Amino acid sequence: MSGKPVLLVTAADLAPQALALLRDYEVVYAGKTPTEDDIVALCKRHDPQAIIVRYSKVGAAAMDAAPSLRVISKHGSGTDTIDKVAAKARNIEVRAAVGANAAAVAEQALALLLACAKSVPKMNARMHGGFWDKATHKSIELGGRTIGLVGLGAIGARFARMAKALDLRVIGFDPYAKSAPDGVELVDLETLWRSADAISFHCPLTEDNRNLLNRETLAKCKPGVIVVNTARGGLIDEAALLEAVRSGQVSSAGLDSFAVEPMTAGHPFHGEERIILSPHIGGVTADAYVKMGVAAAENALAVLHA
Repeated sequence: MSGKPVLLVTAADLAPQALALLRDYEVVYAGKTPTEDDIVALCKRHDPQAIIVRYSKVGAAAMDAAPSLRVISKHGSGTDTIDKVAAKARNIEVRAAVGANAAAVAEQALALLLACAKSVPKMNARMHGGFWDKATHKSIELGGRTIGLVGLGAIGARFARMAKALDLRVIGFDPYAKSAPDGVELVDLETLWRSADAISFHCPLTEDNRNLLNRETLAKCKPGVIVVNTARGGLIDEAALLEAVRSGQVSSAGLDSFAVEPMTAGHPFHGEERIILSPHIGGVTADAYVKMGVAAAENALAVLHA
């Protein structure tokens, strides 16, 4: 070891631009797929002053294993993998790289929305199979329809601008928003369920909104609604969504996050033609990798140098 204070990264790498900011620290990596036990063991071995969280969870056991720990900095905007109650009790600050991946995630949400509306995966598979479905296929035209956004933070606001450019009417629900982004009409959830032709989730996961989209709320939605989720899988009751897709209440769903990750073989969504899947890559772009790394490093340093 170099004798420098330690900063633990719960991944196998960090952007060079972020590492340049951390030159006064010994950066220790947890590997590509660290478990919670791995992180606890590394905390015991190295007693880091800071942790940058990319993968896995950081709970009370890891915090107790690192008496010098002062800050846990998320490499991204969602801090649900960090036990914030335990951190607060131990005077450990939790920071998030808010907005660093907003462009990337908003673009992924738009891609999934368009893929659903235009049946892009299905048509691609049919074409590769030698079929020409022009005479029988009808896609959905989004212009003039209503999209409901659940969450109007940096990602939701950016997605709203994209939706407006497609001539969509944008309504949104966010209990923490003091004002609506330009062109967005603030509504309550009951109005959103009832009015939206498509629904896109852009909020953090909390115990209050877990399974927010469930059998009851899906039944309130317009028949044939499109569902897009690039936020957290726990926002949606997956069994209820599958039922709604199969019944036609949901015409299609574009999902980038899931209740349990990584998704394993045999998941009920596998083979469902009208559920479009991506492996939680909304924020995984070359640009976002740098932005999130730099923001996470800056957030950690702001606490350590205070």
